[in-house]
Amino acid sequence: MSVVYDEYSKARVGWFLGLTGWQAVVVAASTVPVWWAVQRQAWGSAGLFLAISAAVTVVTVVPVRGRSAIGWIGAVAAFALGGLTGWARWRSRAVAGQAADLDVADLPGSLAGIELHEGPPTGLAAARIAIIQNHATRTWAVTARVVHPGLGMRDAADRARMGKGLSDLIDEAERTDLIDELLFVVRTVPDDGAERDDWISRHRRTDGPVAARAINDDLQRVLTGASVRTEAFVTVVLPETRIARPAREAGGGVEGRAQVLYGVMAEVEAQLKAGMGMDAVSWLSSQELAIACRTGFAPGDRASIVDALAAASRGEGVNAGVPWVLAAPSGAEAAVRHYSHDAWNSVSATLKLPDRGAVIGALGPALAPTTPGERRSLVVAFPILARTRASRAAASSEWAADMGQALRERAGVKQTTRLRDEAHRVRSREAKLSRGSALVRPYAVCTVTVAKTARIAEYGRLLDASIRRAGFAPLRLDVSQDVAFAASVIPLGVSLTRKGAA
Repeated sequence: MSVVYDEYSKARVGWFLGLTGWQAVVVAASTVPVWWAVQRQAWGSAGLFLAISAAVTVVTVVPVRGRSAIGWIGAVAAFALGGLTGWARWRSRAVAGQAADLDVADLPGSLAGIELHEGPPTGLAAARIAIIQNHATRTWAVTARVVHPGLGMRDAADRARMGKGLSDLIDEAERTDLIDELLFVVRTVPDDGAERDDWISRHRRTDGPVAARAINDDLQRVLTGASVRTEAFVTVVLPETRIARPAREAGGGVEGRAQVLYGVMAEVEAQLKAGMGMDAVSWLSSQELAIACRTGFAPGDRASIVDALAAASRGEGVNAGVPWVLAAPSGAEAAVRHYSHDAWNSVSATLKLPDRGAVIGALGPALAPTTPGERRSLVVAFPILARTRASRAAASSEWAADMGQALRERAGVKQTTRLRDEAHRVRSREAKLSRGSALVRPYAVCTVTVAKTARIAEYGRLLDASIRRAGFAPLRLDVSQDVAFAASVIPLGVSLTRKGAA
């Protein structure tokens, strides 16, 4: 029997009738003029103040597609300001003929503050790992390409073991006092057949049977159109506030931070292979990361890059590299409900955790393309709270749950099953923290990318249907599509939990 994971609760627990502290204060303050008018028997003024209080209560309390009305007003105002000032539209320096340094990243939107550094040589191969510095959020990160055997043929015991491996990885990351977030990015793209074409060109014999060649060609045409290729990345993010002191002890500067990151990478890699069953973990160099970014923005470029790499391996003198100044699209524009980049459009939606819980592998249907030509991407992020902050949050949530229960009992309000389960989860969370477990606030964002010749609204609807089929509720990230795309497709450590990312 599969293990169901449902021991999660809201980040903020309401005191009374689901209201948080500031919401209760605002609602109570809005009713003061009503009681003042009633006391003076000014019934006309009381009715007017009551209507104003009701409007304030609705704006404060009622969420609209995951956000409060105030949040929507702020988001829409910022988006409109960006459109008027031209911030929502981006053009690369290469298009304007200003690409002086090919090794300097030129990325749009929330990726603009990223700078890439070459780490010092490490390992027997003296490989240089790409160090990702985000000036906007003041973080440092490294990314690895991982290969996992998959969950399709695994039994319940293997899935439970891998789930425990993920939990152990998060707990170990919290104990380092360095790692702030773990990001798992998975991309499924239609198979372009580039590797098979290269293999056939190198191994096909000119004197081979004509019938065998025809059968091989037919199989390639059929299977390539029906196949998808999956690639996965793991990004480890460290904030500057945590890495600064150990980096000074390691020599300071970028090299000191790289040494700290290398130590963290060894711990994470060991847990990825042992606990989660990864077949391979390969930390990306700057050039490999540039290719991953380029194919993220333009999935159709992958075949030409594979051909160039194959030609370079044969010594044909082909420049197979992707300069960082060309790793981004030539142009990008953020719309209200989708993100446009070069010849592609993308739609992103976040996944709401179901009350009944989920099992390992439940996200599979959200990643499976429904029609040929579309690319699905998914990020599952695990922001890790520091021990002191996690303890304060757990204590505050438990106190709020107890306070809400006492207020409801005094007011004679019946406690529903949902509220009872929520209180139980809050109390069990505090118990687990006391035993050494880490507290995370996970989220997931799924993105579909198609060519501009297709109707992106239709593919957005198909994405929502796939998420519902997986057992989750989709929530379209309107007016934030550019940040959602960067977080779920480009493995550079962009997170939705940091304000600087937006």
